[in-house]
Amino acid sequence: MTDAAPTPSTPKRSNWILAAFAGPSLPFAALGLPLIVHLPTFFARSLELPLASITAIFFVARILDIGADPFIGMWIDKTRTRIGRFKPWIIGGGLMLMIATWLCFMPPPGASLPLLAVCLVGIYVAFSIVVLAQTSWAAVLSTNYNERSRVYGWWQFGNVVGILLVLLLPVIVAARGGTEAQGVAAMGMFIVFLLPITIAVAVKYVPEPRVVGECHATIKDYFAFFKLASIRRLMLTDLLYGLAPGITGALALFYFTSVKGMDGGQANLLIFAYFAAGLVGSPLWSWAALRLGKHRALAVAGLVYAAAYVGVWAAPVGSFPIAVASMLLVGLPFPAGQILIRAMMADIGDEERLESGEDRSAMLFALMTLTNKLGTALSTVVLLPLAWVGFQQATGATNTPMALNTLSGLFVILPILMLVASSLIIRRFPIDKARQEEVRAALAVRDAEMAAAAVSDPT
Repeated sequence: MTDAAPTPSTPKRSNWILAAFAGPSLPFAALGLPLIVHLPTFFARSLELPLASITAIFFVARILDIGADPFIGMWIDKTRTRIGRFKPWIIGGGLMLMIATWLCFMPPPGASLPLLAVCLVGIYVAFSIVVLAQTSWAAVLSTNYNERSRVYGWWQFGNVVGILLVLLLPVIVAARGGTEAQGVAAMGMFIVFLLPITIAVAVKYVPEPRVVGECHATIKDYFAFFKLASIRRLMLTDLLYGLAPGITGALALFYFTSVKGMDGGQANLLIFAYFAAGLVGSPLWSWAALRLGKHRALAVAGLVYAAAYVGVWAAPVGSFPIAVASMLLVGLPFPAGQILIRAMMADIGDEERLESGEDRSAMLFALMTLTNKLGTALSTVVLLPLAWVGFQQATGATNTPMALNTLSGLFVILPILMLVASSLIIRRFPIDKARQEEVRAALAVRDAEMAAAAVSDPT
């Protein structure tokens, strides 16, 4: 992605290293999107389970999963092994994810709501482990303010590629005359196949910087993070910025087929166009961060994102080319939050380590998974108002004007309000390049003193 000159203390990572690091993002991201977009529809239409019950189970499973994150982060931070702090967790979590994915995407005949609940809890916990380990690992790959945007730019690029590849599968299956269930199974097989390959490459070739000192963190430290104004501001921004695409993903198939007059294949292609634009957006917002600073670039991205939603709403019914153009515009700013918010959390981690004397980056990134999960859970709740107004989700069903207007308002107006709010909040983020470099200089001095002390007193 965008080049930046790192500090001498952290060598610039080659594109090959960052590509290998981003490799596991392909199956991780390929899993995340179907959980929001395809599985609720699959269980409602193919397995004929009640929409309200599906919504409730997705919400409860996500909320229950949130409680595991601080413990996972704490255990990761305390891990010291021959192969590193993060690699053992990615290996173990990846194996768990393979099993859970197989059960969730290829359920046995007659699958029930209890089985759905068990599959979802398992897949969410495993997903938390691997994503938390990977994003925390990214924070220590570079200590340079600008270079971190590049690292997370590659990470997000891998996410977008994974999403695009998995989106193509149901389209290909449908074009060959396959069913919706076969399309979901193809996505599951794709994820299960990629997980061991990409994780093995990352573990073998991507280095882990040595951890300075031990970590004695407790769960109390996790909750103490909420006292920091910078963390509260970043978490609220992450929640709002993440809710917009979460709502879009949960409602996209319903919106484009019921409101814009598209068939299922066209709707999937529109979602594909949205994420395809992210391939351009990932390096674009990394570059913008170099010019404006991370928090200012993110504030601009939020406003651009909000404005682009108006184009989706204004696209004429049945006009597929205009709909594609509108989704390409919306897709350009969507990667900015994933890249820049995590790079800013890594900067907070430096400041927190200077204060506490311990590296607790995984616990800090557990705060990011908290907002992600809350955002995902809340985004699925938007299905409930549709049930209340009598929206019919079956393909070709006739809906009332109230149901269609409710769907349009949820799909367009809610994301706009959230994105504008996120831009207003993040523009006053306190850590800029000058502050981060000041913190890194102080950490370098202290780390050198600790290393010298360890040499002079090996006991």
